[in-house]
Amino acid sequence: MAASAVLGVGLLSGCSSSSDSGGDAKTLTVFAAASLKQSFTQLGAEYEKQHPGVKVTFSFAGSSDLVTQLNQGAPADVFASADQANMDKAVKGGRIKDQPTTFATNTLTIVTPPGNPAHIAALADLSKPGLRLVVCAPQVPCGAAAKKVTTDANVAITPVSEESSVTDVLAKVTTGQADAGLVYVTDAASAGAKVQTVNFPESAKAVNSYPIAAVADSKNSGAAKDFVALVTGPDGRKILQQNGFVLP
Repeated sequence: MAASAVLGVGLLSGCSSSSDSGGDAKTLTVFAAASLKQSFTQLGAEYEKQHPGVKVTFSFAGSSDLVTQLNQGAPADVFASADQANMDKAVKGGRIKDQPTTFATNTLTIVTPPGNPAHIAALADLSKPGLRLVVCAPQVPCGAAAKKVTTDANVAITPVSEESSVTDVLAKVTTGQADAGLVYVTDAASAGAKVQTVNFPESAKAVNSYPIAAVADSKNSGAAKDFVALVTGPDGRKILQQNGFVLP
């Protein structure tokens, strides 16, 4: 696959299929929430197929980390957040001027190692003494959702670790460093047999909406808008749905 996932920033030059002011884009840099890694990697490959000569690179991380980078001046062409709050920070910081488009929603589930050795059967079980629970940090969208569902349900949790992205939470569970973790349903699905999933009804109280927009000062504005159009169009919706996202 030509599309590549990178941490860091890719400088842009070059050419677009659309009307860029900066000439032809060779590379399109997309900042995207970690939970989008699987679906956006597929969409990057699809974009490259539809736009020969353009390479898509990704920076996947927690949305709060990405918006901090953006507002510190990191060059990027597209930003896709796992919640509206972090997109609003990018708008306030002047990096996003177009109206963001909500393209998917997601909810939390509990994952455990295969066999569920800690016998987690419900959200309330996450308060068990001695449980090695891992969640996202509160400033990360998945952490904000975890805080909301546990607070609303009066479930007091004492996580052994708070991670900066949902993929880090998943990794702690799949590597046996945690008895349970709160992740998005899409991440649980991507892990397959590496985890056991415990759905809980309280998750419906915290539905995260995913907005996307082209970065205002992108040197590849036409290509950036083309990528946004791909994500929000029929091809994007199909891939997102296949990866477990709910479409608006």
